[in-house]
Amino acid sequence: MEMLNPGSLTFVLVVIVVYILFTTWLTMRLRSKSSAEFNNAAKSLPAIVVGILLMSEFIGTKSTVGTAESSFTNGIASSWSLITVTIAFFLFSFFLVNKFYGTGKYTISGIIEQKFGKSTKMVVSVIMIIALLLVNLGNYLSGSAAIASILGLPLMTCAIITAVVSTFYFTFGGMKGVAWVTILHSLVKYAGIMITVGVAIYLCGGFKPVAAELPTHYFTWDGTIGGATIFAWLIGNMGAIFSTQFIIQAITSSKSAKEAKRSSLYAALLCLPLAIAIGIIGVCARYLYPNIDPIYAFPVFLEHMNPVLTAIVATSLVASIFVGVSTVALATTTLIIDDFYAPKAKPSPEKLMKVTRIASIVVGFVPLIGVVLAPELLSLSFFTRALRTSIAVVAAMGFYLPFFSTNRGATIGLGLSGVLTSVWYLLGDPYGIDNMYIAVITPFIVMVIDRYIGGNKKQNISENSEFKGAKV
Repeated sequence: MEMLNPGSLTFVLVVIVVYILFTTWLTMRLRSKSSAEFNNAAKSLPAIVVGILLMSEFIGTKSTVGTAESSFTNGIASSWSLITVTIAFFLFSFFLVNKFYGTGKYTISGIIEQKFGKSTKMVVSVIMIIALLLVNLGNYLSGSAAIASILGLPLMTCAIITAVVSTFYFTFGGMKGVAWVTILHSLVKYAGIMITVGVAIYLCGGFKPVAAELPTHYFTWDGTIGGATIFAWLIGNMGAIFSTQFIIQAITSSKSAKEAKRSSLYAALLCLPLAIAIGIIGVCARYLYPNIDPIYAFPVFLEHMNPVLTAIVATSLVASIFVGVSTVALATTTLIIDDFYAPKAKPSPEKLMKVTRIASIVVGFVPLIGVVLAPELLSLSFFTRALRTSIAVVAAMGFYLPFFSTNRGATIGLGLSGVLTSVWYLLGDPYGIDNMYIAVITPFIVMVIDRYIGGNKKQNISENSEFKGAKV
């Protein structure tokens, strides 16, 4: 991929700097001034705002660049990695939104504690914090690589700029500030993707030549990916949406349970056009530039745009990075403060806000340590979703299969699932079995076994509790 000419590059840099300065000013205007505003915007957000937040959590630079890269190699079927997000949001709105909102909690660990107990809560919190730090590691790597390829800056420089700006956003903005600034980020992101797919199809002379030239598998429903992997993507996205801390935090920021459900449906509808567009971009890149590195399948089109369009698309990639990093880091900070610091320190509201901001800065910069060590983008993304999927399995069993829901079984199942899923991923998914399936099956089997080993004891305890609480 060629670099932009000096004039275009200077113009793009100026636009990005102005955009960062404007959104920084906007963040300060909308900053959170209390813990309630920092954690869930004091339940004041309209459904469409929450819907945009939910969409932005799953379609960031990592997913955009990674899906286009995969489409370049495997065909338009790679869009399933994002289409399954749409399906998962629909399912989430009908099966779990009302239940989560009704708990009155804004952390996934708090919801789990209500159903199981404190030990399960702590395991969930640790797994989620590790998974979210890995998510931001992927966000930094993918975003920095995309911006570095466009602007010609060193990867680490781009990563540091990303960390500084994003950390400022969520440290001062909290949920309230991040939510409203994300509206602007998302509009720019949507515009950037749609401009890129339009330019790609124009350069190809329409989609007919692409379909005639490329192998047939580029246009089949499963490409070279296969149905098993697509199903694993669906399971992973369902697991991530059903359990990810920021999703819970955003949902509980809605004004009511009805608004929360509506926001999830908005997110589903917003994701679908982007999923298809990004898949088309990757396939068009394969037709036009078959010899480039697949990772440039999305940014390669910037060199064929006029400076204004280039600036919009480049800014959209920057905006996607800021959204992804800010929301994930905000969720991570909330878990650390609510589950580990606040219960022990019992600070005053002023001290709590101060420590929260300090923790936010640490959380924002920790992933930089591993930037140069991160593996391939899409596999890292779905590995972190596999870790979160095990939490979703436990949460779903707590609501829908309470007969099998014991604190001991959930704690052991989650711990074992985290270890086995990580080992399976590091071994390269032996026998072609995706680590996602390990994350789903392990906690389920452990909880079922535990129920039949210690079920009678649990039932007796439950009956005794009900007897003591009964009025005679």
